[in-house]
Amino acid sequence: MNTKPTYLSRDGLDKLRSELESMLSVKRPEVAQRIHDAKEHGDLSENAEYEDAKNEQAFVEGRIQTLQALIKNATIIDENHSTDHVQIGSTVKVESPDGQESFTIVGSTEAKPTEGRISNESPVGRALLGKKKGEKVVVKVPAGDFTYKIVAIT
Repeated sequence: MNTKPTYLSRDGLDKLRSELESMLSVKRPEVAQRIHDAKEHGDLSENAEYEDAKNEQAFVEGRIQTLQALIKNATIIDENHSTDHVQIGSTVKVESPDGQESFTIVGSTEAKPTEGRISNESPVGRALLGKKKGEKVVVKVPAGDFTYKIVAIT
């Protein structure tokens, strides 16, 4: 199983714990009841309801294992981080030929690029980590090279 650290905000960890609790106390029993009810219908070899319930059970159990591993390996992002260099949890304002953009560097579990939350493992996230205000960063992406100038770190 993966033992790589999972970088999460406190809020992100709380959401994962809540989802795990829901899976264990609600979803798992629901699926078990569906399997039980499907078995009552007789011949399991031609029972689509039983097959569907077993597939859902496999998904639920897989998700439970994934959540448990993420929580076990969670590393909380320090909310009182330094603003002299970019690190996980930093919000970075950058300038490029396309204008100004702002990125918050988060762990891959919480990344939502459409909301400006990029993973520390993404090409842009990796390139920005450790850099200081005023530095220029060249990011190599499939679409070509992008150059960003770090304007501010918060």
